[in-house]
Amino acid sequence: MKIFSFEKLNVWQKSRKLSIKIYKSTAQFPAEEKFGLTSQMRRCSISISSNIAEGTGRHSPKDKARFTEIAYGSALELLNQAIISNDLEFLSLENYKEIRREITETTAMLDGLYKSQIGSHL
Repeated sequence: MKIFSFEKLNVWQKSRKLSIKIYKSTAQFPAEEKFGLTSQMRRCSISISSNIAEGTGRHSPKDKARFTEIAYGSALELLNQAIISNDLEFLSLENYKEIRREITETTAMLDGLYKSQIGSHL
């Protein structure tokens, strides 16, 4: 089986695990949030790893960097939703802190990836 380049990226692996955590965490949300925060948080979390993957299929460093920027934006959007979920007590404080830590680590890795992509463009 062919292994694609994005599968080797630590940031993609981390963001994939974050998605799994979000899916499991939002499964406990109230039923009325199925089409609200639950759906939105799941889509954001998937967007991070999906944009990393899609970016690796681009040929120019500028295009690659653009998809990394989109992934970063999705991570910040997810953080906002996690904060609100904690405010609403849908997430326990412990779960919220763990998600926030994982998002912080992911965004740091995305920043490094972006800088390496832009550096190769200059």
